[in-house]
Amino acid sequence: MKYVCDICGYIYDEAEGEPDNGIAPGTKWEDLPEDYVCPLCGVGKDQFSKMD
Repeated sequence: MKYVCDICGYIYDEAEGEPDNGIAPGTKWEDLPEDYVCPLCGVGKDQFSKMD
Protein backbone atom coordinates (compact mmCIF):
# COMPACT_ATOMS: atom_id res chain seq x y z
CA MET A 1 0.00 0.00 0.00
CA LYS A 2 1.12 3.58 -0.66
CA TYR A 3 0.26 6.83 1.09
CA VAL A 4 0.71 10.31 -0.36
CA CYS A 5 1.42 13.52 1.55
CA ASP A 6 -1.44 15.91 0.84
CA ILE A 7 0.91 18.88 1.25
CA CYS A 8 3.97 18.10 -0.87
CA GLY A 9 3.13 14.90 -2.76
CA TYR A 10 5.74 12.67 -1.10
CA ILE A 11 4.76 9.00 -1.40
CA TYR A 12 5.36 6.54 1.43
CA ASP A 13 5.51 3.03 -0.03
CA GLU A 14 5.14 0.28 2.58
CA ALA A 15 7.14 -2.11 0.38
CA GLU A 16 10.12 0.27 0.29
CA GLY A 17 9.95 1.84 3.75
CA GLU A 18 12.46 4.60 4.43
CA PRO A 19 15.80 2.88 5.09
CA ASP A 20 17.59 6.24 5.30
CA ASN A 21 15.29 7.17 8.20
CA GLY A 22 15.48 3.81 9.99
CA ILE A 23 12.15 2.49 8.66
CA ALA A 24 12.62 -1.01 7.28
CA PRO A 25 11.11 -2.12 3.97
CA GLY A 26 7.74 -3.77 4.57
CA THR A 27 6.80 -1.46 7.46
CA LYS A 28 3.03 -0.99 7.41
CA TRP A 29 1.59 2.53 7.66
CA GLU A 30 -0.19 1.68 10.91
CA ASP A 31 3.11 0.44 12.36
CA LEU A 32 4.87 3.77 11.84
CA PRO A 33 5.33 5.75 15.06
CA GLU A 34 2.55 8.23 15.89
CA ASP A 35 5.11 11.04 15.67
CA TYR A 36 6.12 10.09 12.11
CA VAL A 37 6.50 13.13 9.86
CA CYS A 38 6.89 13.56 6.12
CA PRO A 39 10.63 13.54 5.34
CA LEU A 40 10.19 16.33 2.78
CA CYS A 41 7.87 18.85 4.42
CA GLY A 42 7.54 17.73 8.05
CA VAL A 43 3.77 17.32 8.39
CA GLY A 44 2.28 14.51 10.46
CA LYS A 45 0.58 11.24 9.49
CA ASP A 46 -2.83 12.94 9.53
CA GLN A 47 -1.81 14.87 6.39
CA PHE A 48 -1.37 11.68 4.31
CA SER A 49 -4.00 9.95 2.18
CA LYS A 50 -4.13 6.29 1.13
CA MET A 51 -3.55 5.84 -2.59
CA ASP A 52 -5.87 3.59 -4.59
